[in-house]
Amino acid sequence: MAMLRGIQDWYYRHERFVSAGALLLGFVIDNLTLTRVDLLFDNFILLSYLVIAFVGIAVFNLIDIGKLKGRFFERIAPLFPLLAQFAFGGLFSGYFIFYGRSASVLSSWVFVLFLAVFLIGNERFKTQYLRFRFQMSIFFVALFSFTIFSIPTLVGAIGPHIFVLSSVISVGVMAGLLWFLSKIMPEKIDATRNTLVMSMSGIFIMFNILYFSNAIPPLPLSLKDIGVYHSVERVGGEYRVTYEDAPWYRFYRDYDSTFHLVPGESAFIFSSVFAPTRLETKLLHEWQYFSEENDSWFTTDRFAFSIVGGRDGGYRGYSRKSSVSGGKWRVNVITEHGQIVGRINFLVKGTVEQVSLSEKVL
Repeated sequence: MAMLRGIQDWYYRHERFVSAGALLLGFVIDNLTLTRVDLLFDNFILLSYLVIAFVGIAVFNLIDIGKLKGRFFERIAPLFPLLAQFAFGGLFSGYFIFYGRSASVLSSWVFVLFLAVFLIGNERFKTQYLRFRFQMSIFFVALFSFTIFSIPTLVGAIGPHIFVLSSVISVGVMAGLLWFLSKIMPEKIDATRNTLVMSMSGIFIMFNILYFSNAIPPLPLSLKDIGVYHSVERVGGEYRVTYEDAPWYRFYRDYDSTFHLVPGESAFIFSSVFAPTRLETKLLHEWQYFSEENDSWFTTDRFAFSIVGGRDGGYRGYSRKSSVSGGKWRVNVITEHGQIVGRINFLVKGTVEQVSLSEKVL
């Protein structure tokens, strides 16, 4: 007991640094360990966080209402909100990593920012973690975020009907957990029933609005690579591409975003999209041209192709467009339901002389 009191005293003296350090460490660990949304280990880690968060919430509230009594429980009670906070920090850092990898920032920034707020704000929610309604509301957000990508991975399909299935499963699991808590701590459930229903209804509606407005990234799909090329040729199981070298100061990519086009030449977009094992779906390359006169983007072509999941480097595909006029262009990689997996922007300039090209194999 003396050792427990000493640990407790040390924690209270350094609480701010311990909490911030745990959050940073969790984020680093998640970055190093979470690699693919379809791996059993990655899902086990996130599921473990959910279990830890729920157990922490349940035990803390059982102590709070006097169902768990004794000096030992009184002394460890303050540690359970920290346990839940740690678990939620791990969950939202993991979600931020997965959703951030998938997201086209311009189209999904609302949801990614939403996750970032939960991740960064986790440190400032310490006093809120003492409140049962807040605890269960955050848990529902974490549970919903998990099912959005775990269910498509499990069933091998994506789309609105799969999102609805994920929603139903989230609500069903949450209802089951609340029923369980009502049996062991009816006082808490009875006192917060109305506010819990309102809070979780709001969360449910918010997730549906974000999804059907295409603000939620289309996990478990994620864009691994995309580029604009002068030619794409399949050689065996690889692709040989030619491109204009980027200026030295754009060291983060090979190709130049300014595309010099000789009359009669075509432009190629090559993309690689990761999908989980067993998932088969259709993607489209949506070519859009920016009209300076109307100050808006116009879709000129859509090229569809099917993908099969399981390849670490992503399923590769390309589209070719001839008669590309000069000006600003972008190509969206989208699902058949219109969600943006990724995007590339480039500027087309006409030229009469063939530019110097480099070649690589993808």
